[in-house]
Amino acid sequence: MDAFAPIPPKWTNEAVHADKFCCPKCHSSSLEALQVWINRRSPVMTEDHRRKWQEFYSCNCGFVWWAWSSDRPPMDIANQQDYNPM
Repeated sequence: MDAFAPIPPKWTNEAVHADKFCCPKCHSSSLEALQVWINRRSPVMTEDHRRKWQEFYSCNCGFVWWAWSSDRPPMDIANQQDYNPM
């Protein structure tokens, strides 16, 4: 499944908006999702003129949720093995 496919997969129809950027049912992180789809066809502009998208996640517990891309927590780059600032 292509996370950037223009047509949403059927499983996104069941999605519930998550208040925090994790599964509302089991609190698993987005990184643990079985499937991901990003709705890039209809971005929303924020107050500071940045774009945000809906990100849909099919969790390993069977729950389907979505959150705004702007709600994603910042990555801890210091712990990324592939990060090379040069």
